[in-house]
Amino acid sequence: MMTIREIMTTPVRTVRQDAPIKEVARRLTEERVSGLPVVDAAGTVVGVISEADLIIKAQGPDAIPHRRFARLLGEAPESRAQLAKLEARTAGEAMTTPAITIGPDRRVSAAASLMVARKVNRLPVVDDGRLVGIVTRADLVRAYVRSDDELARTIREDVLLRILWLDPSAFTVKVENGVATIGGWVERRTSAEMVDRAVRMVPGIVDVRSKVAWSVDDHRPATLPVDPFIPIGPR
Repeated sequence: MMTIREIMTTPVRTVRQDAPIKEVARRLTEERVSGLPVVDAAGTVVGVISEADLIIKAQGPDAIPHRRFARLLGEAPESRAQLAKLEARTAGEAMTTPAITIGPDRRVSAAASLMVARKVNRLPVVDDGRLVGIVTRADLVRAYVRSDDELARTIREDVLLRILWLDPSAFTVKVENGVATIGGWVERRTSAEMVDRAVRMVPGIVDVRSKVAWSVDDHRPATLPVDPFIPIGPR
């Protein structure tokens, strides 16, 4: 299955915590990126600064929502964070923190789920505390331009053989316009369903037509035969 390591961008362009906001804006513009990881003196990722963080400053205080009775109860955490960004002079003051990161050996589907759940466009890739790359939504989209032949090979070699420990030669695999058709036979119904789920997780597969047959329906509880000569119930 495709991992983050295969699609991440490296080396990573970063910005130091003490970088002035003007420098950050210049780099975002010149390097044509929408965000940069922010690192400390040791190179550890401490946050991410993006166009959205700078836009807050451009909007001004009137654009920041305040909850009712804020003077008595205090501002909501999100509003406090946005107000702090208004006064920011450096990347460290304007960045969004803590940084949401991911490991290089995680599956691409994990990055997609994390981006959607946390509403972020990029994830610094960290291996044993060291920044090794960055993965963006654009990187995930590029996974969908893989050829049908490459997708079919991934299903045979990665999904069936390495992940499910099944013999690829026992299955027929065809991919057309990202739609995978897979046929074959497994012993149990749950195994057939596992094949379907695993194939759907391959980046670039848009749909699956599973024709995998099975013999044993292990969703149903096993029943023991009743011996007519054994009395049932109280004696």
